[in-house]
Amino acid sequence: MRILRRKEKGPALVGTASQWTLIWNKFKRHRVAVFSGAVVFIFYAIAISVEFVAPYNPYVRDTNALFAPPMRIRLLDEQRKLSLPFAYGINHILDLERFERIYTIDKTKKYSLQLFVRGDTYKFWGLWTGDLHLFGTQDGSRVYLFGTDEQGRDLLSRVIYGTRISLSIGLVGIIISFGLGIFLGAISGYYGGIADIIIQRIIEVFMCIPSLPLWMALSAALPFTWPVIWVFFAITVILSLMGWTGLARVVRGKLISLRDEEFVIAARLDGAKEVRIMFKHMLPSFASHLIATATLSIPGMILGETALSFLGIGLRAPAISWGVLLQSAQNIEAVAITPWLLLPGLFVVIVVLAFNFFGDGLRDAADPYTE
Repeated sequence: MRILRRKEKGPALVGTASQWTLIWNKFKRHRVAVFSGAVVFIFYAIAISVEFVAPYNPYVRDTNALFAPPMRIRLLDEQRKLSLPFAYGINHILDLERFERIYTIDKTKKYSLQLFVRGDTYKFWGLWTGDLHLFGTQDGSRVYLFGTDEQGRDLLSRVIYGTRISLSIGLVGIIISFGLGIFLGAISGYYGGIADIIIQRIIEVFMCIPSLPLWMALSAALPFTWPVIWVFFAITVILSLMGWTGLARVVRGKLISLRDEEFVIAARLDGAKEVRIMFKHMLPSFASHLIATATLSIPGMILGETALSFLGIGLRAPAISWGVLLQSAQNIEAVAITPWLLLPGLFVVIVVLAFNFFGDGLRDAADPYTE
């Protein structure tokens, strides 16, 4: 506890601030971490409401716009006057000499972008039917702000839909790996002896195995006939199997240092059970550190899923994740001709950086020895 004093006329007011209040006050001073936390919050808000945020159905194909480049949003019309956001239409011709489509801007077609428009029908979380979208065009015209893929599907809508799977894998994976890490680490650190020896040898074996080859081997063993949801949970479990070892060692070290503290001895003398001592008294004493560690571990899960799906041994179409979308940009020809297919990778970078800065801020705020 830190005693807070405030000078006022009359008697001095003395109050106390809880540990979480001190952490929050310290975290607010870390502007980069606060901004990164807001970015993470926005991405998860998008993941929850992808059907509403995405302008179009991610599976609908436009055969007249295969590999269409991104359309530019404009605020000035032909007379250089300020107007509502709009985009010009596009036309294409087939170049039979180079065997490619050449797209040109058609200024006779002008599509105004508006908020809260009616469009493609969807089922929100598979439960409620709706057709209201965050933005789009009133006349049903299609504006491709991120371009299209090889089948003429809107890349922006697919990136937005991919947010749900890519970010949820990080959360579900952390729940599993933290459950294993905290439970096994607590047993190893509190009891010691033969339990500690066995758990530490298991951790050493897991840490000696290269992560990527193991992920590839386990992912390749998944049957191709499995539904997408089964593959999703299988990939999550695979990622979690390698993510708990570091946390288990941290928890073990913390509990070893706390075993002889006065509050632990008092709990034993009071007749508290050992499980209650571990999970009610000892673990909450460094819960802030665990939260910071979780935020720093989620990016590893996201990168793992992206890497496996990019290599073709993770999630597979028709599932939509950032790694699956990046499969279209595996060869140098695709990158040179259609560089917009790399845009899902940009969102991976943004989310991973945001999580890292956010986690660094939480870790610094939870550390009582940093200023």
